[in-house]
Amino acid sequence: MADRDSPIGAAQEAPPPDDAPAKPVRALGTPLASVIAVVTTILGLLVLAWTILFVTKGRFLKPAFERIVASQTHRDVKVAGDFQLYFAPFNVKFLAEGLTISNPEWAGRGNFFSAKKIDSRISTWSLITGNHRINWLGLEDGHVDLQWDAAGRRNTWTFSEEKGEPLDLPIIRRALVQGTLVRYVNPRMRIAAGIRIHTVEAKDTAFASAIRFDGTGTARGTRFTMAGALLTPNATVAGGQNQLQLQVEGVRTRIDVSGTLPGATEIEGADLHMDARGQNLADVFAVAGIAVPDTRNYRLRSDLTKSGDEWRFTRLRGRFGASDLAGRFTVAMKEPRLLLTANLATRVLDIVDAGPFIGYSPQASAAGAVVTQAAGTPRILPDAPLRVEALRNFDAKVDWTVRTVRAESLPVSNITLGLDLDDRLLKLSPLNFSMARGTVSSDITINARRDPVFTDYDIRLSPTPMGVLLAGFGVEESGTTGTLKARVQMTGSGNSVRDSLANSNGRIAVILPKGSFWTRNVQLSELDIGVFIQKMFEKKLKEPVQINCGLIGFSVRNGIAAADPILIDTEKNVMLGRGGFSFKNETIDLAFRADSKKFSLFSGQSPVGIGGYFAKPGIDVISPELVARAGAGLGLGVLASPFATVIAFVDIGDAKAADCGPVLAGASARAQRTDKGKPRDDVGKGTTAKSESGKVSQGERQKQRKKFLGIF
Repeated sequence: MADRDSPIGAAQEAPPPDDAPAKPVRALGTPLASVIAVVTTILGLLVLAWTILFVTKGRFLKPAFERIVASQTHRDVKVAGDFQLYFAPFNVKFLAEGLTISNPEWAGRGNFFSAKKIDSRISTWSLITGNHRINWLGLEDGHVDLQWDAAGRRNTWTFSEEKGEPLDLPIIRRALVQGTLVRYVNPRMRIAAGIRIHTVEAKDTAFASAIRFDGTGTARGTRFTMAGALLTPNATVAGGQNQLQLQVEGVRTRIDVSGTLPGATEIEGADLHMDARGQNLADVFAVAGIAVPDTRNYRLRSDLTKSGDEWRFTRLRGRFGASDLAGRFTVAMKEPRLLLTANLATRVLDIVDAGPFIGYSPQASAAGAVVTQAAGTPRILPDAPLRVEALRNFDAKVDWTVRTVRAESLPVSNITLGLDLDDRLLKLSPLNFSMARGTVSSDITINARRDPVFTDYDIRLSPTPMGVLLAGFGVEESGTTGTLKARVQMTGSGNSVRDSLANSNGRIAVILPKGSFWTRNVQLSELDIGVFIQKMFEKKLKEPVQINCGLIGFSVRNGIAAADPILIDTEKNVMLGRGGFSFKNETIDLAFRADSKKFSLFSGQSPVGIGGYFAKPGIDVISPELVARAGAGLGLGVLASPFATVIAFVDIGDAKAADCGPVLAGASARAQRTDKGKPRDDVGKGTTAKSESGKVSQGERQKQRKKFLGIF
């Protein structure tokens, strides 16, 4: 009963039997032990693998090496002799005798790489990081075939089927090379070269060895030679530098490069110095497919380094011809075209050296042979064709300033040129210079994307003192205070300056605002003989003539410029002109005359003719009309009296003064008015009738002159 009356909880708290199993106790630190065990296992396996590779030299990996590399490169890979691949002790030791790697099918028969023996120590860490550093390279009887295909899309050293990448050499700290030949072929740039490389052991010097190289090749059909050396100091293994010496001769040029490289094949960050000299600077750039104007003999020095995809030429200084040059420029290996950027400055530019920039040969300019002959007539417009094909290879951004131009009777200075080339679209903006205290501002666009090349000209002359301008051309400026301004707006098609202008359309306008001009300069041009003789007898030859306004305008159609209009209003006369000139054959056919506003007793009333060619103009002051007038006067003198002789030269003074508004606006002849607001009937007849050859027939010239002169 007592058991039945006991509490239920007491029965549940009874101790378990002695034979019940004990609960397991969790050991402290079991996860750490697991990690240690795993790490130890891995290290053990690594040590075992290292030991196996070290003992066997990894020779058993030869079949796997051939198979794996062949599958990755899509080439045939063979090792004919000994093969070693192991850690020694931390660098990867790679040795192969009779190693060959074939060329891709498009490159023809032969091997991309072959060597009697290659022995190297490769940085293990660089394999992990991708820096590809070789601490030691021994190469015996090696051959490397570096080729681009004709389209410039694939090369032999890019093993994937994608577009070929630029050559990226591994960093080589030390090397011993014997009997090795490197072949380079680039059909697109027309370059082929063979370079021999060998190492010369030095004794009793600071250098452990010197890697010498020499070779020959052709660049765009022109042969060149090269020779140089990499002088590898003992300190290279500890991060020292290599001294480079390089000489290249070819395309009438010699280039010397010297300085230091971070590593034997490491150009990045190099500290180099270049000295280039030759007959024509354009030859050097042509090798890279870059078109620049021709030059005379030159010599340039600069610092040189490589940064990323850029070759930088800094602290540039030197001369070309009789001109100096300084600044810096960079060639960037961009896609799809090279990018040339430059910031240049010239203190003195000789006019002969400036000729090639507009299409003249520097040699011809220096010899004074700018004028050429075509069909027995002289030509002066430059006809050197634009190198359109070369413009496909590069883009450019250039800023160039010139302080002074050395030229007899050409008052030009302070040239500022901004050049921008983008896929054959060439912009010269700004193209500005000072001329006789005035400024010529230009914006010229040359579109070589079109065939033929299409050029847009916009050239502006700011108000310029006429006296200073005349003085620059050898005319005394005393007494002349007038100014002039001008603008040329034309477009033309053609691959040279001459062809472009021969097919041009647009307008040329020279405006003369109000000002004073010296009588000797103006009165002779007006050919108002009466006023001129009167002032000469009165000893007032230097008294200024007042110009109210003037416009010398031409409309250009298909290379033919016709006066539209020529109208100069002075205090006493109105000067008119007609005719024109041709860019096609460079002929000139202009006639000028002045009508008096007041009665003039001795007035020639006869035109001054300007004819000939751009290169050889002629002035016809004593025109047939003036001779006829003199004959008439002589007849009157015989029949009547000597006083009657002057009747033929009387000008009644009925010239109509000009409204200066349209004149100063550069308006065409149709918009010109008299000072009374009436349309002018004495301008607007300046069109020239040209034959198919561009010449004016004698009969047409007589007809035009009669229409212009009227009957006196």
